[in-house]
Amino acid sequence: MTHTIQPNNPETTPAPESTDVPATVSSVPAAAPAGAGSAVPAALKRRIPKYSDLAPLMQFKKPEYSKEARLRRASTVWELRDIAKRRTPQAPFDYTDGAAEEEITLRRARQAFLDIEFRPGILRNVSAIDLSTEILGKPSRLPVGIAPTGFTRMMQSEGEYAGSQAAEAAGIPYTLSTMGTASIEDVAAAAPNGRNWFQLYLWTDRDRSLELIERAARAGNDTLMVTVDTAVAGARLRDVRNGMTIPPALTIKTVLDASYRPAWWFNFLTHEPLTFASLSRYTGTVADLINSMFDPTLTFEDLDWLRETWKGKLVVKGIQTVEDARRVVDHGADGVILSNHGGRQLDRAPIPFHLLPEVKQAFTADNTDAAIMLDTGIMSGADIVAALALGADFTLIGRAYLYGLMAGGRAGVDRTLQILEKDMARTMALLGVSKISELTPDHVRLLNK
Repeated sequence: MTHTIQPNNPETTPAPESTDVPATVSSVPAAAPAGAGSAVPAALKRRIPKYSDLAPLMQFKKPEYSKEARLRRASTVWELRDIAKRRTPQAPFDYTDGAAEEEITLRRARQAFLDIEFRPGILRNVSAIDLSTEILGKPSRLPVGIAPTGFTRMMQSEGEYAGSQAAEAAGIPYTLSTMGTASIEDVAAAAPNGRNWFQLYLWTDRDRSLELIERAARAGNDTLMVTVDTAVAGARLRDVRNGMTIPPALTIKTVLDASYRPAWWFNFLTHEPLTFASLSRYTGTVADLINSMFDPTLTFEDLDWLRETWKGKLVVKGIQTVEDARRVVDHGADGVILSNHGGRQLDRAPIPFHLLPEVKQAFTADNTDAAIMLDTGIMSGADIVAALALGADFTLIGRAYLYGLMAGGRAGVDRTLQILEKDMARTMALLGVSKISELTPDHVRLLNK
């Protein structure tokens, strides 16, 4: 039987039975003057503090200035970026941080992740959060991998070795760039148990492209990522202003810049000279290299050739329209990467995060199981969760990883991945989901698209 318990409301409590008090005499005592006779709670009475009360508060910590302490204090990727900027010469930092022309695309890509509203569910069991997923036929402990980045040892001397080893430890894929500063074979040796992918720029010289493809296969790379948005080099004006060359040139400006970043220059000068490990030795500007080497005549027929040549998984990076996403799948791609090259090629390019729902809808209509991946603008685990909710199967980070690398080498990359993992787990718990498959478009609303 259910019992209803009425609250004790002093305004409705019945009066006590009569005690023969005359009707003309009130039974309610007169109100005391304000403050008169009021009891002060013991906790609010002034007293002299005891040493035993103060002792627990006087635990002064010794200042820590080690790399580990510095990285541990960073709670966001943006804070790692601040550390990276202090520790890296301007030219390589700006190469990472900058984008093409007025950098409008990069700003819009980052703003896109801010212009959302999460829509949480409540009263769900989120005591255990599972961030694991499957991408291109194999498991990944997190729904994020490391994107290909060129000249990585210029950012910090551990370069691709730090990235591949951190990815191996985290149980996620690592992608080596054609323009990397560590060879395919050396990266495979540095992270023998990691899942290594290789990013390919198709050259005008197809024999040299074929050589790279064969080396990647022999080294155990299971996925080939072909980048298709670099017919010519974008106008990266920060690099032009800084006179950025490969390798960095020692000028009066760079020497002055080095005077308060000695650790970077010590590492740079005492390790093996920078070279494009997958290419022959090259010196000159980045734009000159791209314009002299990469093929502006690339077409979908070349994608057919790649599909016939490469026996592993094939993904196409640089997709910026729904039509092109569908076409590359028709030509044999196992997945697409919605990307505008981090805003580093065409300024005012489409924003991958905005394009994502349309591509997901098209692939669902086509009944294709091709993977949808996304990069550009990701700076937090919440960004990754938003992308997954709107239909991405996987995400890739470039700048976020490089900020960690510049901030502290391998330990900095580890810290980046730790921050992202913690962000993702917290965001999913607050959304009321315990695994990635439970995320749906209902969890995210685009505010200003």
